[in-house]
Amino acid sequence: MDKGQRHIVITGVSRGLGRALARRFSALGHLVSGCARSAEGIARIAAELGAPHRFSVVDVVDDAAVGAWADAVIGEAGPPDLLINNAAIINPMKPLWEISAAEFDALIDINLKGVANVIRHFVPAMIQRKQGVIVNMSSGWGRETDAGVAPYCCSKWGIEGLTRSLAQELPNGMAAIPLNPGIIDTDMLRSCFGEEAKNYPDAERWAKTAAPFLLNLSAKDNGKPLTVS
Repeated sequence: MDKGQRHIVITGVSRGLGRALARRFSALGHLVSGCARSAEGIARIAAELGAPHRFSVVDVVDDAAVGAWADAVIGEAGPPDLLINNAAIINPMKPLWEISAAEFDALIDINLKGVANVIRHFVPAMIQRKQGVIVNMSSGWGRETDAGVAPYCCSKWGIEGLTRSLAQELPNGMAAIPLNPGIIDTDMLRSCFGEEAKNYPDAERWAKTAAPFLLNLSAKDNGKPLTVS
């Protein structure tokens, strides 16, 4: 990689915040490796950004697939300087007792267990260098609650605890940060807010602020629950 270029790994890169960040980091001259479940979405972002960026179809719920992806990414580009766990889903807005076991399990598998899978396979190589920042996407609903989103709140409150505990386990020089991205007009927000979501910045506008914010994170931020302004 060129001097000053960072290697950034992003999950959930085929749409929304992940795609916007990949575009912005690429425009700033950094190397992006990303994954998502959607083969169509991955094909689009790969065609748009091209080499040397690397995008793969991976379901973060599949630990073996995440392991194979991490090995390939690290083997080709080295450990990430910035690892962003962005892949997540939200439940249909309804009372907890109306959420089926399958809906609840799918959300927890992606939003919590998927994050742990990615950490399991990327972070050891980062620890060997004693360098790198891990950002786990949280939410305002990871620090507050609301009716209709109990499973999502559960997962994001879990991300807060998981990340702050991870921060205590890392060697000096590294950081793990639970990040509330703020309120952004995405498909996920529209599923909750409806037309009101249009009152908030879209993902591309958000990424213009968020990408520099993320690049400025360092060991001094370890364990801090932060929010993109």
